[in-house]
Amino acid sequence: MQIRLAQDADFAQWLPLWKGYQTFYKTDIAESVTALTWKRFLDPAEPMHCAVAEIDGALVGMVHYIYHRSCWTAGDYVYLQDLFTLSNLRGKGVGRALIEHVYASAAHEAAARVWWLTHESNLDAMQLYDRIADKSGFVQYRKMIG
Repeated sequence: MQIRLAQDADFAQWLPLWKGYQTFYKTDIAESVTALTWKRFLDPAEPMHCAVAEIDGALVGMVHYIYHRSCWTAGDYVYLQDLFTLSNLRGKGVGRALIEHVYASAAHEAAARVWWLTHESNLDAMQLYDRIADKSGFVQYRKMIG
């Protein structure tokens, strides 16, 4: 398995992973937003990144992460926004390898923290998360604007 940054030629294999992630979370993101997101991943001036897991030329997982400032530290935080692996490879180390890629990227950029959210029903993923990160104890609140 190879973990690497996504490239323009990966779009056709990345899209089914992105759609699979949306299906898992029972959401449907507009095609225009998907196109903009992909464009941002490929723009070196953007703080958004996509890494993929590849086995024998096939993409089997993806992680999206975003660098942002914090009022609490000098170093940026890294928000791990989306993580998805093919269902037949869950529990085989793909998700962990993708998270470790984000950790390494954050360390390379002198970031202060990597953080993420997951749904309370995502119990399988939380078994991994509990081994490789700390629970913050915070509860998320949000209000959709626009």
